[in-house]
Amino acid sequence: MSQETLNARRLLCPLPVIRTQDKVKSLKSGDQLTVICTDPGVMQDIPAWCRINGHRVVETRAEDGEYIIVLEVG
Repeated sequence: MSQETLNARRLLCPLPVIRTQDKVKSLKSGDQLTVICTDPGVMQDIPAWCRINGHRVVETRAEDGEYIIVLEVG
């Protein structure tokens, strides 16, 4: 299992979801991806995308004006 980080700061919807989708295509099942964003909409958008596409949200948190989502590739 690998752990990757995606910098989606300063991107507005739908770009954080699109960048997440593109990154996940290069990962394997069980890998974890940490997505760091500044658009608060990702707190709903990325978990919804994960549910639709069979991935699991491990953690969501907000700190210092950033929104961080850790997901596990399904």
